[in-house]
Amino acid sequence: MQQNIFFEGQVLWSQIDANIHVRHSAYADFCAQARSNMLNQSGLSLQEFTKRKIGPILFREELIYHREIGLDERITVTVEITKYNISNSRFSFRHEIFKENGVKAATVNVDGAWMNIVERKLSAIPEEWNDLIKLFPKSADYTEVSE
Repeated sequence: MQQNIFFEGQVLWSQIDANIHVRHSAYADFCAQARSNMLNQSGLSLQEFTKRKIGPILFREELIYHREIGLDERITVTVEITKYNISNSRFSFRHEIFKENGVKAATVNVDGAWMNIVERKLSAIPEEWNDLIKLFPKSADYTEVSE
């Protein structure tokens, strides 16, 4: 059984493309929901973001396909933080999407940071958020920097 599962669900008709498999943008949706669930479970809820006027943004999203996923299949999505820069609050996450038989279907890597949603520019996070970020599941190759 995989660890750090933050999304489980059935592939819907609306997530299928003309080739009768999961469309490319649905992978990003699965991972965004898994990441949101992980953040929420760690104490960084949408309400907390709204209260602090800070939210996560992505700079890069990389999708690596391993196997096709079809209609009605059940999937699970894991999330791990792979890199965190304490001084500027930039982060990287790795998501792995698994088919119901346990086969890895995709790996999705993202890089991002925190943005002040009023000023629309990158922002430092409240100090207590660093304690919450320490609760995130970490990858085996996790690195933490402060530059």
